Amino acid sequence: MPGHFTDEQIRRYSRQIILPEVGGKGQKRLLASRVLVVGAGGLGSSAIAYLAAAGVGTLGIVDNDLVEVSNLQRLNSDVDVITYQERFSANNARELVQEYDFVVDGSDNFPTHYLINDASVLEKKPCSHGSILRYEGYVTTLKPRGPCYRCIFKTPPPPGLIPSCQEAGVFGILPGIIGTIQASEALKFILGIGEPLAGRLLCFNALDMTFYEAACEKRKDCAICGEQPEITRIEQNNYREFIAEECGL
Repeated sequence: MPGHFTDEQIRRYSRQIILPEVGGKGQKRLLASRVLVVGAGGLGSSAIAYLAAAGVGTLGIVDNDLVEVSNLQRLNSDVDVITYQERFSANNARELVQEYDFVVDGSDNFPTHYLINDASVLEKKPCSHGSILRYEGYVTTLKPRGPCYRCIFKTPPPPGLIPSCQEAGVFGILPGIIGTIQASEALKFILGIGEPLAGRLLCFNALDMTFYEAACEKRKDCAICGEQPEITRIEQNNYREFIAEECGL
């Protein structure tokens, strides 16, 4: 290990490096990896903190609000933080996704969930999807060759059926729990260890502190990853049904 890591890196990552599944090679892989986080709110900020602490070398953060990165840099000087102060939209989705190894969906609206999924499928990049409302959270990992987000949720709910967190509220600790699971999925993929949540929707209820899973299957008629896909490129018209104004489309 000496000669490969600085003394500071050895101190910082020692408990991770001694894991047989990680080791020095795995830590180098993390330091060379690139993860894109879409949305720096409750989910995204929780995932970002743990990805940075683990030593992910490059973190891209997409959020149309001002993203303050000084706390991350104090957390880990090894991390190169790239911020995109813009909306994740049909105009930039594929260009952003193609530059990274893994995508974390920390967004809070259906247009962006579907857009992130579509860009990830077309660019053949894995993605961790997370969502929260009131006391419940959901996580799944979308890998190339499915099932994708459209396989699980073929169409969005009618406008107004599902309230936003601003309307219905969210238990304060919930974004931290779900965002940390998303970070774990990203780290496992980069390291090539464990079993991802691909084909599984992990559901968490904070009130009774229970986790349960729902199986997800690839749909042959999926609009983007099915046998005869209708969506072969990102176009604004693909998202008109979602009240696209929410996503800046």
